[in-house]
Amino acid sequence: MKTRDKILLASLELFNEQGERNVTTNHIAANLAISPGNLYYHFRNKSDIIYEIFQEYEKLVDFYLDIPENRPMTLADMTFYLESVFDGLWSYRFFHRDLEYLLDRDPRLRKDYREFTNRCLASISLIFEKLADSGIIEPQPESLRAAMSLNVWLVITNWMAFLKTAHAEQASACLTLRELKQGIYQVLTLEIPYLTPAYREQVLELREKYRPTMPEQEGEQEAPVN
Repeated sequence: MKTRDKILLASLELFNEQGERNVTTNHIAANLAISPGNLYYHFRNKSDIIYEIFQEYEKLVDFYLDIPENRPMTLADMTFYLESVFDGLWSYRFFHRDLEYLLDRDPRLRKDYREFTNRCLASISLIFEKLADSGIIEPQPESLRAAMSLNVWLVITNWMAFLKTAHAEQASACLTLRELKQGIYQVLTLEIPYLTPAYREQVLELREKYRPTMPEQEGEQEAPVN
């Protein structure tokens, strides 16, 4: 592996584990047992490292959200998209943990993230359209699809912040991938009003696999969904 790639990989791991603000270029260099000068040969500063890591994250999500055009969409497809997007969120979790700070600090990143968001919203809207074409959800007017897509995006990108802030007594506990993927339960809940009778039970059964198990929710019984 080239030194440049090693720097990106080590930076990502350190940012995820310790938080981006707690990691300096000297920490990254020390982790790799290289000199700071060697690191600066490849990257001018930490912002450049973060920007390139984000570009890799963009590519990953764009790959995951490559919607098939030559066949109907299935529940397996929908599950794959949700699992993959949350896997990507986990692999680059430092980014959404400190999103506002990072975007304020780097105009390039702010511009690219805005474009990335618009692409993701368009992909989510297309997924809803194809789910309707497959008879999984009821057809929706474009305005409703746009609103639903935004709601899904807000859940995905803010679920980590919710886990971090809504349970202050557990602030010292480490977030797990399983907890992060419980956000899929919330996304599927948004779809319930639009499910067709033929697929309703299957989606509700799928949703149960991701039911949140946070302390205050344990033992609670969910009210029936009409």
